[in-house]
Amino acid sequence: MDILILGGTGAIGNHLIATLAKAGHNIDVTSRKKHENEESIRYFQGDAHDVEFIKDILRNKHYAAIFDFMIYTTSEFRERYRMFLDNTEQYFFLSTSRVYADVAIIQETTPRLLDTVNDIEYLNTDEYAIAKARQENILNQSERRNYTIIRPYITYSRYRLQLGVLDKDTFVQRALNGQSIVVPRDIMQHTTTLTYGADVASCMARLIGNSKAMGNTFHITTNKAIKWMDVLEIYISAFEKKKGFRPKVKIISHCPQLYTETERYQVIYDRLYDRCFDNSKIMEAIGGFEFTDSRKGLASCMDAFLETPQFSGLDSRSEGIHDHYSREYTSLAKFPTIKQKIRYLLYRTAPIIIARSVLFIKHLRREFRKKGGRQ
Repeated sequence: MDILILGGTGAIGNHLIATLAKAGHNIDVTSRKKHENEESIRYFQGDAHDVEFIKDILRNKHYAAIFDFMIYTTSEFRERYRMFLDNTEQYFFLSTSRVYADVAIIQETTPRLLDTVNDIEYLNTDEYAIAKARQENILNQSERRNYTIIRPYITYSRYRLQLGVLDKDTFVQRALNGQSIVVPRDIMQHTTTLTYGADVASCMARLIGNSKAMGNTFHITTNKAIKWMDVLEIYISAFEKKKGFRPKVKIISHCPQLYTETERYQVIYDRLYDRCFDNSKIMEAIGGFEFTDSRKGLASCMDAFLETPQFSGLDSRSEGIHDHYSREYTSLAKFPTIKQKIRYLLYRTAPIIIARSVLFIKHLRREFRKKGGRQ
């Protein structure tokens, strides 16, 4: 079976490629980075946002399935969704479980933020959760039914570990450098759901050609929730086991990302909710599945990562914010550019004031553009 994966080199995508290859499928994968082809895996280097790049791929083959991991603006998606539906037997659209409103137990029929919130400013954005919901609407309103909407939630693997709104490049790197992990009490007191990326990939693979999946929507998550504070303790215990020490932790009252332009919506409309899922729909569709226990899975993945830790970089803003609250300092030599050094120092000195100033400046720019458009 010929399968195309768009942008599939993340926590779920890498596992999906391995799962499909093991099952004997021929897989084409788009990636911005260069990868060596393997026996049944062929990589196309390029930008999958480029419609002509995608058309060139689709021109040569009709795919049994297309898995789309790309993040589009709503206007981008409207321009290309028909192209995907026309060139495959089954189009898998990767949405997100962040689309859901705040309820005790989430089902696929749970109301979405797009349909329930009264925050006009938020609705006027194309923020991730809002954009994905709008793109779901485009598919559901189309005349075709050869699509499946997948709503994963927070996933983890040995290469992707998260803590609230932080990723491993921040909290794990700081811990290894002997600096404090700064966590906000407002998020850490909440319950979340973390699902092993390989489990999500396995469930997705079982939906290929599944009549129950056509024109349908599934969230693929474990049904076992966990407190963020317990997630932190799992990570700390892994450090103690592998590195012989417990990282320092600084607990603050509120999440600093509440004052940034895009991350604040992720905090307000997701991380400050309790997120617990009923996964009976996907279980019924694929005939049952045993999800990895989150506590064991997180500990195993952190152990594996700490064996050979690799980071993609150091974020000067995030380091500045952490150091402000922990009263620590990061050497300026770790930031290669003058811009990064200045950014670090600004956020190290007054993170909330700087974040609010950035928000205000961006608001003024938008207003000027609006006025310019009306002239």
